[in-house]
Amino acid sequence: MMVDSPDAAQHGLLSAELLLRPGKTANAFEETVQRLLQTIRLGLIAPGEKLPAERELAAMLSVSRDTLREAIAALTEAGYVLSRRGRYGGTFVVDPVPRGTPTVGANGELRERREVPVAEIEDTIVLRSILECGAARQAAMCELSGVDRERLWQALEDCRDAAPSDYRRHDSRLHLLIAELVGSPSLVPLVADVRMRVNELLDDIPLLAPNIAHSNEQHEAIVRAILRGNPDAAAEAMSEHIAGSEALLRGFLG
Repeated sequence: MMVDSPDAAQHGLLSAELLLRPGKTANAFEETVQRLLQTIRLGLIAPGEKLPAERELAAMLSVSRDTLREAIAALTEAGYVLSRRGRYGGTFVVDPVPRGTPTVGANGELRERREVPVAEIEDTIVLRSILECGAARQAAMCELSGVDRERLWQALEDCRDAAPSDYRRHDSRLHLLIAELVGSPSLVPLVADVRMRVNELLDDIPLLAPNIAHSNEQHEAIVRAILRGNPDAAAEAMSEHIAGSEALLRGFLG
């Protein structure tokens, strides 16, 4: 049995301040806007594609249809979606999707952040490493079905074939799929959140052909390790991939 040292007893191994701090203030409207933005900006609904019907989408998000309409109205005003009437109408993602990741203001309006604090950049880098390396390791330990193995390989092919303007969308889809294959419902939203933060930072960095080629080589190493069922190799390949992005962020953003 572990015995606490006098110093540990005096100062505490963990400070209560870690948890006794303000939580997220997001209400149902803000949460709905955030989830819709993630779905759009991470490419789960591609530019030009139609959102699910209102009743279905409200059920998926567990919100009222009034809240959903308010969220869609905010996204429409910000230029992320548009509505079309008629037989083939509905709400569609605009093409192209606006750059940047807006935040929800005090009055419910969407506004673009002008600057990301350095501390948040560091936090994003650390959090991404923990989440995505762990996801790759765990995915390699899973018994993947033939369908899931095909989905993973197809996501890799989509990255290889993507035009530079569409690359980050397919990149995000591959990383989210790896998290999904783990089978933990709590993991995917966490990875989606950190991917949004990473993409917000990467949007300020030129997307160069050599970087894309190198990224695709690393993606292949990750996917092959997962398909072979090699957790250590999958985590190592993901760590190398993330380190490359980290070097870009530190080089361009300081």
